[in-house]
Amino acid sequence: MWGYVRLELTRTLRDGGYVIFAVLMPVVMYVIFTNLGLAPGDRHDAAIYTMVSMAAYGALGGAFNNGSGIAEDRATGWLRQLRLTPLTPAQVVTGKVLTGVVGVVPSIAAVLLAGVLVNHVTLPPQRWLAIIVLLWAGTVPFSLLGLGNGYRLSGQTAAVANVATMLTLSIVGGLWIPAETFPSWLRAIADWTPSNSYAGLSWRVAFGDVPTLRQAAILGAWLLAFAAYAMYGYRRAGRRA
Repeated sequence: MWGYVRLELTRTLRDGGYVIFAVLMPVVMYVIFTNLGLAPGDRHDAAIYTMVSMAAYGALGGAFNNGSGIAEDRATGWLRQLRLTPLTPAQVVTGKVLTGVVGVVPSIAAVLLAGVLVNHVTLPPQRWLAIIVLLWAGTVPFSLLGLGNGYRLSGQTAAVANVATMLTLSIVGGLWIPAETFPSWLRAIADWTPSNSYAGLSWRVAFGDVPTLRQAAILGAWLLAFAAYAMYGYRRAGRRA
């Protein structure tokens, strides 16, 4: 399975769309948003809050980009060839999830580095470590959702669906504009989105608070739902292959 993961990672890093939209774009948006002063608190707090938001947004872009290539693999017969290897369906899905999880590292690292170099963000080492781990590990549900779309939909449709889903989760989840500024009905929706809970874990850590059990439970529930969706999509795609 590790050879499969290595192959998929090489393909991801050679994808120009991934580099532009999942790595460079969040950094540009981070610099712009911090100059617009959209986040709450003073300049230093706003820089920290927006840094976490844009790192989460970039990570979502990397995770969904990983799923968009699945539909193209189906069209070229790659998925059918994988079924001729000793890899089981669970190993193939796990391998793609691992590819997505590793592929989000540059997205997260680029924004955090911009936070340090551009806005001179300073945090205790343990907070940096906790933020990196939470942002990194928390992308698994989104990788699974992107894979599910990739397995179930055609190439162009899957790409559009993943981009639309990523943007919707980013905006409604409060990654672009803080959910605290939303009207009450939209804030109520945001509280149940996986993206808000995902970024919320790191927002709390960044300001010295402990993540809430509710945030972890919501993200965990979405993880189970998206895992079932990805496995269903893979099995259904296999029957068509």
